[in-house]
Amino acid sequence: MSQLHITGGRRLGGAIPIHGAKNSVLPLLAATLLCHGESELHGCPRLSDVDTSLDILRHLGCRVTQHDDVITVCADALDKWDIPDALMRRMRSSIVFFGAMTARLEQAQLSFPGGCELGPRPIDLHLAALSRLGATITEAHGSLHSTLPGGRFRGTAVPLAFPSVGATENTMLAAVTAEGTTTISGAAREPEIRDLADFLIGCGAHIAFSQDGTITIEGVPELHGCVHTVIPDRIETATYMAATAVTGGTTMLSPIEPAHLAPVIPVLEEAGCRIKTFERELLISAPTRLRRVRLVRTLPYPGFPTDAAAPLLAMSCVAEGTSVFVETIFEGRYKYVDELRRLGAHIKTEGRIAVTEGVPHLQGAAVDCTDLRGGAALVVAALAAEGESVIGNLVHLDRGYEALHTVLKAAGAQIERI
Repeated sequence: MSQLHITGGRRLGGAIPIHGAKNSVLPLLAATLLCHGESELHGCPRLSDVDTSLDILRHLGCRVTQHDDVITVCADALDKWDIPDALMRRMRSSIVFFGAMTARLEQAQLSFPGGCELGPRPIDLHLAALSRLGATITEAHGSLHSTLPGGRFRGTAVPLAFPSVGATENTMLAAVTAEGTTTISGAAREPEIRDLADFLIGCGAHIAFSQDGTITIEGVPELHGCVHTVIPDRIETATYMAATAVTGGTTMLSPIEPAHLAPVIPVLEEAGCRIKTFERELLISAPTRLRRVRLVRTLPYPGFPTDAAAPLLAMSCVAEGTSVFVETIFEGRYKYVDELRRLGAHIKTEGRIAVTEGVPHLQGAAVDCTDLRGGAALVVAALAAEGESVIGNLVHLDRGYEALHTVLKAAGAQIERI
């Protein structure tokens, strides 16, 4: 298995490229199932989760081509309506195919999804929404099977008890070709939701957003393909910002969307970083020693993103003073903390709360990734540690960061993948 070998203490500098958003491209690929003709997505990152999505599309009968960061999908010749268990287990986000498959094929079968183990992440909101829209869903032996007795979803009011990103996406994909009007109240407001809507509108969907976050969708009989560029990855950006900060470096990150980083920038500024945003670029310059951040509380957008908490927690491990993190989205987010402690971090956890007491230096050690964002936290910490750190179980990092070691090495890090 591959390992990252990182010798810390090198300041990062120069330009850091930001890839397309992982959390956006996956539902976009699911959306291509609804389209007649070719869909062309630009800015697609090279990730194992993207590879899994493409394998699912090919299994269903799609014609898929990939060249650099451009993926072209044609779903005109779909001939299957199931996703094998082996593919479902590779990626949690595979559940987002359920609504699109049911809408296009009038039935779908898949097993419960896999992915990072972050505690309970029930899919009941997904299933309840699709049922309200007219699907009949049955469960047997760990598999879900949906059918559309009327041949099309039927528009209706879909209230979400929690602004789940995945449930919002599944509902949107089901509703765009439904008969009648669908209103999704309590919908997620993440930038990835808007990106999905922009793609669907480009394909002929009728979608409107109200000021209170309600999404109104007027169903159309069918969609056509279009050309679309994926938004920049705000979580990758936050990770490289934390990596720059923890090394006392100065970097320019691009392309970025400044508005998408609004919840993250104040935390880095509180830690002592100077940040300047331009139309598509962000310049960050860090002090020799970071300051504590008093409180970081994860919340649905526009609150602080849960996926960015782990890299910033790692950053706070070498800040001067005590920092507090409160996780409100997932219960099992702190599995990586034991690995940070191997590097010499002083962290106490209780339930959803983590408290870091900054130390002047971390010490290199052998650690393993426990999940995607926890793995990113280990990389951030290793960049600041004295001596060499060896990070294993990179399968998690490969799900969400394209060429991580190459990007960091180009920015001045002493890092090798072996």
